[in-house]
Amino acid sequence: METDTGHERTGGGLGLFELSLPARVVVAGGVAVVTLATAVHLAMMFLHVAPSNTVSKRHASAVNDYVYPEFEQNWKFFAPNPLQQNVAVQARAELRSPDGGTTVTPWADLSARDGADIAHNPLPSHTRQNELRRAWDFYTANHDAQEQPSGLRGRLSEEYIRRIVASRLGAGQQDRPLGRVQVRSVTSPIAPPPWSDEQAETKPVYRVLGWWPVTGADLAEASNR
Repeated sequence: METDTGHERTGGGLGLFELSLPARVVVAGGVAVVTLATAVHLAMMFLHVAPSNTVSKRHASAVNDYVYPEFEQNWKFFAPNPLQQNVAVQARAELRSPDGGTTVTPWADLSARDGADIAHNPLPSHTRQNELRRAWDFYTANHDAQEQPSGLRGRLSEEYIRRIVASRLGAGQQDRPLGRVQVRSVTSPIAPPPWSDEQAETKPVYRVLGWWPVTGADLAEASNR
């Protein structure tokens, strides 16, 4: 008769109570952190999508800071009115030469640059994903068809997009400072699929803004980006 004098062997791994005290403390702490983070996330998202109420109004700033831009809800992807067009934001600059003359650069497709930075990048920058797109949405939502701003938000949207453009077009132009910048959008409707009988105009539509003088504050902000 054989007697097993060694410790009993089990097929499973170590249970929680078989871990050392420090290990159990680490595991319990990790579970607590994950649970708390999940609860905070769910609470923030609930306040963001729930109808306006006393709590969401009181903490609107904190909720918006948490949600945007990583967890933004964009329902334009879904029916009944999915987005059926591509909007590209382009810009050009007027450069001042040392002799006092000026030179106008060709139009630069800033949206295409962002797209190239995002493509095939598993961890794209949130700036490249959202900054320019949100800035243009901010502008169009606060200007009428004659490009007149609707109060302070309209003027702030102009300043915001002007500084983005100054930052992106000013790189590599230190010997010729920016004098003015001009922005335009190119809206290209997406053609219907071959199997659809829907008819749609595919000619791009341009929205060209006027020239904006670049201020010293714009240049200072651009140099900090």
